[in-house]
Amino acid sequence: MSDAIVDIVVSLAQMQVEVGQPQANLETVRAFATEARARGTHLLLLPELWPVGYDLAHWRQHAASLGEGLFAEMGRVAQESRMWVGGTLLEAEGGRAYNTFALFDAAGDLRAAYRKVHLFRLMGEDRWLAPGDRFVTADLGWGRAGLATCYDLRFPEMFRALGAQGATVLLVPAAWPEARGKHWSLLLRARAVENQCFMLGCNCTGRTKDLLFAGLSAVIDPWGEACAEAGSEPGLLTATIALGLVDQVRAALPALTDRRPDLY
Repeated sequence: MSDAIVDIVVSLAQMQVEVGQPQANLETVRAFATEARARGTHLLLLPELWPVGYDLAHWRQHAASLGEGLFAEMGRVAQESRMWVGGTLLEAEGGRAYNTFALFDAAGDLRAAYRKVHLFRLMGEDRWLAPGDRFVTADLGWGRAGLATCYDLRFPEMFRALGAQGATVLLVPAAWPEARGKHWSLLLRARAVENQCFMLGCNCTGRTKDLLFAGLSAVIDPWGEACAEAGSEPGLLTATIALGLVDQVRAALPALTDRRPDLY
């Protein structure tokens, strides 16, 4: 894709994840990808742990190495739909499991993999998963994306680091509960405004056992305004983002250049 392209179409697949049912969830993703392609989407974002949800106790059954299993299936979805596709899956390596954000390009090649750094103990991640140890950005050809996952949203230092690495678009797959849905919406805006970036937050929806997810997926611009925002129902949220707005906002309000990291 040419660097001259300024307006990018993005889609967020707000889906109800069926716990422990990878084939059913894969079919749902394929349907979303078909619709996203019909809308002219360049980047499709999926929720956190979209293949199996929080079936972490059975991670050995679900997890695969990068390039295998459901990672390979996700790459095929990207290739067949000819667009970038990102979301998190369970990765297995060295006898451990990770909540890994995989980002595939339109040719189906894996371009970035980010292992969730901040594990959410309230949903047992610290019991079953190992944490990542680095932050990740990826060159999309039309901008640099910073990769994060759900609970990471509560740690502003991480997003400032991603911005310092050149990110202009922040991608956040999530499984955020309805009980704290207001926090989700507030933090998406806060991270966008303080880093003067576009924020894409794709959340799960529906009920899983005794847990209700918030939905409220959103595309937020660098001023903190919603380009598109979902309710609580499953569906595909699509927006066109004007990447030139990032430079405009940073020029109009030079907060990033006025920082005093020598004092922080």
